[in-house]
Amino acid sequence: MKNSEDLKLLVKSKYGKVATTGSSCGNSECGCSDDTSFTNETYRQVDGYFPEADLGLGCGLPTELAQIRKGDVVVDLGSGAGNDCFVARSLTGAYGKVIGIDFTPEMIEKARKNAQKLGFKNVHFIEADIEKMPLSKDIADVVISNCVMNLVPDKKAAFAETFRILKPGGHFSISDVVIKGDLPQKLRESAELYAGCVSGASQFDEYLDLLKSTGFSNVRVQRENKINTPYDPGIFSITVYGEKPMECCNSNCCN
Repeated sequence: MKNSEDLKLLVKSKYGKVATTGSSCGNSECGCSDDTSFTNETYRQVDGYFPEADLGLGCGLPTELAQIRKGDVVVDLGSGAGNDCFVARSLTGAYGKVIGIDFTPEMIEKARKNAQKLGFKNVHFIEADIEKMPLSKDIADVVISNCVMNLVPDKKAAFAETFRILKPGGHFSISDVVIKGDLPQKLRESAELYAGCVSGASQFDEYLDLLKSTGFSNVRVQRENKINTPYDPGIFSITVYGEKPMECCNSNCCN
């Protein structure tokens, strides 16, 4: 397997091509592994759905499960062409704010054009690495992400950044790909399967443990689906929820 920077360049190139061609390599979801079928879940019947922003790159419906309220500040990690951001905007309303973070320039350009077409003034897209986001501490009420963390080489850093930008009492809802069992070493070293959301996926228990060790509380799986795949281990799409604990102002406030 290549080093972290090589992997980022690989993912950026792959998803840049998806943004410019509008194609996710021919399969239904997470568009980069031709022999893996992810999920048939779709936002098509959900308020805020904008077909031009849907490139078939998700592995769940985190925004539907994210408990977004009117006026919330929502940050979408790996926002792509803006699909989840626009659904989130329908929930947070005109007085909320939605920020999409993506490190692929072509995706950012496409997302901004989509937001302009929709006339949204409170949906913003920033080109940045989610391992080190240019956002203030405690800015977000809700963080969402759809099939992106499996593509991040340093997941510990990305989760730490998620924790940092959430307000105390805020929460996340993240859809991602995880593994139950051992992925053969040959597949683990496949750069193509990394970009295809498979070889970069974490073990299920390790994924949840990492979230808890980052400091999140009430971590729980909201939805779990088995992914059809020719590989030996169980590969699953999960949507997981967690909260940033409230900060204690005195010795009794947590009792």
